[in-house]
Amino acid sequence: MEWFSIFVVGLWLGLAMAKSESSYNYYRLPTSLRPQKYYLSILTKLENPEDLRFNGTSKILVEVLENTSNITLHSKNLTINESEITLRQIKGEGNPDNCVTSTSVNPTHDFYILNTCKELLAGHVYELNLPFSAELNRQLEGYYRSSYLDPVTNETRWISITQFAPASARLAFPCFDEPGYKAPFIITLGYHKNYTGLSNMPVRETKPHKYLLDYIWTEFQESVPMSTYLVAYSVNDFSNKPSTLPNSVQFRTWARSNAIDQCDFAAEFGPKVLQYYDEFFDIKFPLPKIDQFAVPDLSYNAMENWGLVTFRESRLLFSPGHSSLADQQMLAYVVAHELAHQWFGNLVTMKWWTDLWLNEGFATYVGSLGVENIHPDWHSKDRSALSSMMTSFRLDALVNSHPISRPIQMVSQITESFDEISYQKGSCVLRMMHLFLGEDAFRSGLKSYLQLYAYKNAEQDNLWESLTQAAHKNGALSNNYDIKTIMDSWTLQTGYPLVNVTRDYTAKTARLSQERYLRNIAISRSEHGQCWWIPLSYTTQNKKDFSNTAPKAWMECTRTGESIPKTIQDLPGPDQWVIFNNQLSTPYKVNYDAQNWRLLIKTLNSEEFQSIHVINRAQLIDDVLYFAWTGEQDYETALQVTDYLQRERDLLPWRSAFNNLKLLNRILRQTPNFLFFKRYMKKLLSQIYEHLNGMNDTFSSILQEDQILLKTMVVDWACQYQVSDCVPRSQSYFRRWRSEPNPDGNNPIPINFRSTVYCAAIKYGTDEDWDFLWSRYKKSNVGSEKQTILTTLGCSREVWILQSYLEAAFDPKGAIRTQDSSLSFQAVASNELGFLLAKKYLINNVDFIIKYYHPQTRSMSRLLPPLSEQVTTASDLNEFRNFVYDSRESLKVVDQAIQQSLETMLTNVQWMERNYQQLSLYIQHHL
Repeated sequence: MEWFSIFVVGLWLGLAMAKSESSYNYYRLPTSLRPQKYYLSILTKLENPEDLRFNGTSKILVEVLENTSNITLHSKNLTINESEITLRQIKGEGNPDNCVTSTSVNPTHDFYILNTCKELLAGHVYELNLPFSAELNRQLEGYYRSSYLDPVTNETRWISITQFAPASARLAFPCFDEPGYKAPFIITLGYHKNYTGLSNMPVRETKPHKYLLDYIWTEFQESVPMSTYLVAYSVNDFSNKPSTLPNSVQFRTWARSNAIDQCDFAAEFGPKVLQYYDEFFDIKFPLPKIDQFAVPDLSYNAMENWGLVTFRESRLLFSPGHSSLADQQMLAYVVAHELAHQWFGNLVTMKWWTDLWLNEGFATYVGSLGVENIHPDWHSKDRSALSSMMTSFRLDALVNSHPISRPIQMVSQITESFDEISYQKGSCVLRMMHLFLGEDAFRSGLKSYLQLYAYKNAEQDNLWESLTQAAHKNGALSNNYDIKTIMDSWTLQTGYPLVNVTRDYTAKTARLSQERYLRNIAISRSEHGQCWWIPLSYTTQNKKDFSNTAPKAWMECTRTGESIPKTIQDLPGPDQWVIFNNQLSTPYKVNYDAQNWRLLIKTLNSEEFQSIHVINRAQLIDDVLYFAWTGEQDYETALQVTDYLQRERDLLPWRSAFNNLKLLNRILRQTPNFLFFKRYMKKLLSQIYEHLNGMNDTFSSILQEDQILLKTMVVDWACQYQVSDCVPRSQSYFRRWRSEPNPDGNNPIPINFRSTVYCAAIKYGTDEDWDFLWSRYKKSNVGSEKQTILTTLGCSREVWILQSYLEAAFDPKGAIRTQDSSLSFQAVASNELGFLLAKKYLINNVDFIIKYYHPQTRSMSRLLPPLSEQVTTASDLNEFRNFVYDSRESLKVVDQAIQQSLETMLTNVQWMERNYQQLSLYIQHHL
């Protein structure tokens, strides 16, 4: 489906105005004009739910850089009253009068082109007035409507809100809708006096509307120069919770009035993280105010609009009685991420969407530093690093992944770039750079970059220049190395390296070679011939200096991109292991010779296992299970590594193991030998389950947050495999809740167990249990709790319940909001019974689902991973291929996700043919 735009012509100016298709078809705006300033005036009417509309005027001061006879800008789905368009010269010599003779459109690129009566002259400035109107749409983009239920009157209340990133300001007002066209905005909002108006800047003045009774105009202060995608405004009836800051910045957190009590954590955390960034970047937050705003309907988790940051309710509101520690930490990450954008993204913005990762990768990485600074007890920095690494390793092992920095030539491609590669892999390579440069060079390089490009646009080469200068000045990088050469190898090519370490135990050396790691074993890796500049940190069994993440050597590439093998000297003898990549400081995988693996396995399965750093224990598990999948190692070696987990009491290695074992579980549970895998998992989990006191509510006595998360995760897995008393205790908890006279006000289930208990109770329970939980969902006032319930309602084993739940997920008038429907689908699809139903539902209803999500195609792509992870036979793969071919026109909007899914299915089929018997036999003999 194409991204069409509709231009509805208002009043025609006789025969002088004629609209036609434009011949200009390049995807970027012409460079002859530049906006100097916007005066944006918008009247919004929210009183009549049957007719929610807005109208306004976009007055743009346009500077001419090259002589031109037309003005090309963006407009989409707006009714433009062409009889009232005015154009006049306000700077430059000659007659100021000008006009528009005709207009044309390019629906492919959303261009609205005004042909002028007289040529516009370079160096002159013109004032263009464009009157427009439109419906407040329901598509969660542009200027749109959102609603909530007033608990007092039981009526639906409507608000208006914006979501302009990446390219939807054009749906709200005619503009130069590219990130490179920064300009100040003076915004005036008209609305009924019973509402509140918010925008990027503080209010300058409010005055009555001249003609509309009880309506007011609120003008906001002039903004700093900013890109159109960061403009934001809202008309709402929300309440706010103010925070106090030591500086003069006004900080408020907004929510509907019946959820304002859930703002306390965000209102306390937000200002702290903002202050941290003031110090970290050594540049003060440049606006006089910042608002955090909880939107009932939002297509993204959050959006960093400058001074008016929007969030889904589940990502801003926290209820101590309903939200788990994991919910609280996710909320903190999202707030920290969005506030980091106020510098990286807002103050300095990428020139074009090719370098989206400069925004998202930085906000992800620096966000983790912000959370770590304010909550060091959470140990979040290491957990975030490992999580980002594991997520990007999975996707980037596919041929159908993409580079961090990628060419963008269509708006639909921009949306595809908001993925794990831009966010997580982007974060990983920045962490790598931080660790090999050291604190001083990294921070001074960032500061000079931000100062140099403040209120401007930059590309990744500009960042590399600033960091290279800082690194050479600080002595953090040899003068014959530069950041561009190193980092381009990570940002401009797809994938990541596998480093093969082969030790010569007599010579006490190791020879290192690199190749791209690929999950698809049918493809020759040598044909890809890729090379990365790899900082090599390593340690030995004797030294164990894991804290030293600075590189002792580099793997280098020739000028033509060939890999140069590396030899490391002065290593120990055959009785001591070597580990490369201290604390997983760089995103690559390491395979060792058989003897080094034996030495590592011996230490892991001894009392000395903690002598290996916890992140490197997680690394060894992740690496060896990847290698067993693709054949560099066998499953005997891999499971000898994972055997040690029976001793492990730290979160990160278990998280690494579960991340990999989940994929094996989803394949094996469809086979006759699942029984043996289930026994193996029970054996693996039993000791840690008992050590953590199983389903007993011991959370209040656990001092370390990591241990709370570990217990939450272990209990969840234990119930999946019916370890010990996990399922009966879950059912008992759930029965106690059901017997409560007021279950919405009093839930006796420990908060961190709720997801596990709900799922087990629904899986082994009755229809009445499902109805009870569905009722709790509909009555819940807490976003994170509603999400927890949605993900557990899919645990049922009743086909008819799962089928009706799938249909409820895509009911436009139902209880599940559009933004949450993918959660319900994923919950059903992840269930071994639901998988077949979800697959069939998608195949039979693909056109309806695409229409349901349009234009938020990102949501559609979220439906695919739980399906692709469970396709294991050639016949099922061919069925899906045929479906993709038959629906190719509809699925064009999610082509990248489709190709990645097909490749994942293929690697599952390969795994079954290559590894199924081997793993099954080994587990049987191992029990």
